[in-house]
Amino acid sequence: MLEKLFKLKESNTTIQSEIMAGFTTFITMAYIIFVNPQMMSATGMDLGASFVGTCIAAALACIVMGCYANWPVALAPGMGLNAFFTYTVVGEMGYSWEIALGAVFIAGILFWIMSITPIRQWMLESIPMNLRIAMGSGVGLFIGLIGLKNGGIIVPNEATLLSMGDLLKTETMLSIIGFLLIAILAVRKVSGAILIGVMFITIASILIGIVEFKGLVSLPPPFMPVFMKLDILGALDLAMISVIMSFLFVNLFDTAGTLLGVANQAKLVDESGNVDNLDKALKADSSSSAVGAFLGCAPVTSYVESSAGVEAGGRTGLTAVTVGFLFLIAIFFSPLASIIPAHATSGALIYVAILMLGGMERLNWSDTSELLPAIVIIVMIPLTFSIANGIALGFISYVVLKIALGKINLISAGAWFLTFIFLSKFVFL
Repeated sequence: MLEKLFKLKESNTTIQSEIMAGFTTFITMAYIIFVNPQMMSATGMDLGASFVGTCIAAALACIVMGCYANWPVALAPGMGLNAFFTYTVVGEMGYSWEIALGAVFIAGILFWIMSITPIRQWMLESIPMNLRIAMGSGVGLFIGLIGLKNGGIIVPNEATLLSMGDLLKTETMLSIIGFLLIAILAVRKVSGAILIGVMFITIASILIGIVEFKGLVSLPPPFMPVFMKLDILGALDLAMISVIMSFLFVNLFDTAGTLLGVANQAKLVDESGNVDNLDKALKADSSSSAVGAFLGCAPVTSYVESSAGVEAGGRTGLTAVTVGFLFLIAIFFSPLASIIPAHATSGALIYVAILMLGGMERLNWSDTSELLPAIVIIVMIPLTFSIANGIALGFISYVVLKIALGKINLISAGAWFLTFIFLSKFVFL
């Protein structure tokens, strides 16, 4: 049955190799089951229910990706998008988490429609490459800022806006140690570096008495506080258009980049450049985002950590299915998730942020009219504490610069469309 479903011999792999690859991928991305519920609970969502929702959404998405697309790619709620959900849509804009989930659902449906029509190809080709890269890097800085804040490394300052925190404070010291430990392990190519760092700081916090140990394994907490609580009608508000667009396009470009990168590594690209089952992989990813909203999650997306499993020998969907079953098993570790302190995950957020900034090396630094709008996005996402506003300012800058330089013919239809949407938001809303 496994051979028929996953074509193991054709991919020159074995069941044992796929399971080990799945375990490797899970270890590298398991930090999300601790980080995501902690972040989502800041909106008022129940922590235990959010933990269960994170595990189930990731499990279902991985199993769908493995069985439908036969790709060794694992999925989970996206880092950056969950921060946007919590700190911008709910925290800054004042929407309820139910309405924010409605926006996630609508963005997921739009993503799915794009995945089954030529719109996806048109949109991917019409958005300037520099702006696509800038979205990911800007989201990275946004995550890093949150990590620094959660760890007490930076604090508010009325005179200078931000300043250095008290580095001798126990929690802040642990945050810094956690980041350094993750960085050292990652450089030494230790699988699960982020997870090891988070767990080490949590154990240290328990030993010195600033965190209370509440157990390791138990039955899953109640799931109903977040299940099917999305408010789709509430999200059908003009002011939410820019939010929905931000969820959609950040997810679209992040997913496309991750899938193509993993596809090359897993040798899913033939000599003519065609990617095996790419359409199915995109459909699996987009449908997972929509379904994840019913489970109380920010957009579910493909994880670049899947490359660790591919490096370990993963070649088929059995790798992703293995990750999915491990996420289901993780549901029984809710007591552990409930005691992970913010300073234990701050180092993970900072490290992930640095990885996401790596895309800046692919920017076109020679054309100022292409570079400046990208820098605007990268800088303004963290400084406005909003992915939507940062992207909006970048697109508006891009169009204004091209017009001023007499290069209006180089502005694509997609860039015009998004600029109109974002400009309307600033003017009328």
